[in-house]
Amino acid sequence: MNQELLILTNLLCNEQYVRKVTPFLKSEYFTEFNYRIIFDELHAYINKYNSLADKNILYIELEKRTDLTDDGFQQVKGIIESIICEEQELPWLLDTTEKWCQERAIYLALMESIKIADGQDDKKDKGSIPHVLTEALGVSFDTHIGHDYISDSEERYETYHKEEQKIPFDLDLFNKITKGGLPNKTLNVALAGTGVGKSLFMCHVASSVLLQGKNVLYITLEMAEEKIAERIDANLLNVNIQDLKQLPKVMFDNKIGNLQKKTQGKVIIKEYPTAGAHTGHFRALINDLKLKKNFTPDIIFVDYLNICASSRYRSGTNINSYTLVKSIAEELRGLAVEFSLPIVSATQTTRAGFGSSDPDLTDTSESFGLPATADLMFALISTEELEGLNQIMVKQLKNRYNDPTVYKKFCVGIDRAKMRLYDIANPQGGLVDSGQDADVEIVKKISKSDKLSQLTY
Repeated sequence: MNQELLILTNLLCNEQYVRKVTPFLKSEYFTEFNYRIIFDELHAYINKYNSLADKNILYIELEKRTDLTDDGFQQVKGIIESIICEEQELPWLLDTTEKWCQERAIYLALMESIKIADGQDDKKDKGSIPHVLTEALGVSFDTHIGHDYISDSEERYETYHKEEQKIPFDLDLFNKITKGGLPNKTLNVALAGTGVGKSLFMCHVASSVLLQGKNVLYITLEMAEEKIAERIDANLLNVNIQDLKQLPKVMFDNKIGNLQKKTQGKVIIKEYPTAGAHTGHFRALINDLKLKKNFTPDIIFVDYLNICASSRYRSGTNINSYTLVKSIAEELRGLAVEFSLPIVSATQTTRAGFGSSDPDLTDTSESFGLPATADLMFALISTEELEGLNQIMVKQLKNRYNDPTVYKKFCVGIDRAKMRLYDIANPQGGLVDSGQDADVEIVKKISKSDKLSQLTY
């Protein structure tokens, strides 16, 4: 008995087998047309009635098909008649079926990749090939049947006391709202208007992570590599960005040398054209860096999310912005899970949210699907009053790490000349945190100048 007939036999006869393998089997895995016909009928019946079909049922359903000639019907009927139900070892059956599914998935993915490479697929470009292959390589039967609340309580207790690997901030309240930093396998997004400080925030965090001795991959689709490096220079070398050009070469080299002594980490900055790269390109870059530079990132920054491309859709495809941005966010989070690291990105506010001093999730540019995907999302708010105090306000919009109503709004210091953020003495100052999404009132002075006391939301 060949492999495909063995599978069909057990789909007809073995209920335990059916329950475990049906979610993973696909019609296109079967090489013979007649086998696909039988599978389709078995699969349709199982899904509709949640029980096994028998031979007579199959004959009746086959007679309804319009894609079978009389000869074809007799051939399919002959295959079904030849099936004899025999008891098989379930673990062996599952292992054998899983290997067959994996082999077929990889073969079909390779064929699809060749078609894409030859330009025969008008919906996918060559950048989608890594995604196609990765999906095929990821085919497996999930043997985990769920968490038993009572029986698995000890294991659950251990997870409560297991220290999760995180990348901490050098900003106190960011560590508090994330319970110590950014965990692996997460997508974290800053929301702000143009010029407020999205790139500054990411450059600052990238700089602080480098000083922790970790590797940073900074992907820019908006600014040149040199401009990002310039901002990181201002932060790490403690020099005003406008003064970097006047810095003597000897002094510059001395500062870089001192920095090298402080960290074993590296920062790689990679520029892509706006809307010209997606997670397929990022994945290839990560693999190239590992091979050519022995560099494995501990965290990735993507500057910024809205101007990425999607690996799911060919450039120029007529799709709405909601679908596009949502798919980009899902792909970035998938990349974070694949490489077990945090990804930090940013998004623009909508036109309505651009001038708002109190943006919320509805002000997310182009897609409400983005907040649904992100693990942490926060707004960066700047006003004339805040700028006068050298501060920027942070408002939590979504937080899977902690209660978002705690420290819902707070301020951090900002030094735009040195591209740096810093803790301030009274980060909540006169902000009364209601613990709700209601407006926040300014009820007392934050500073001697009393500039912020005039701010309303």
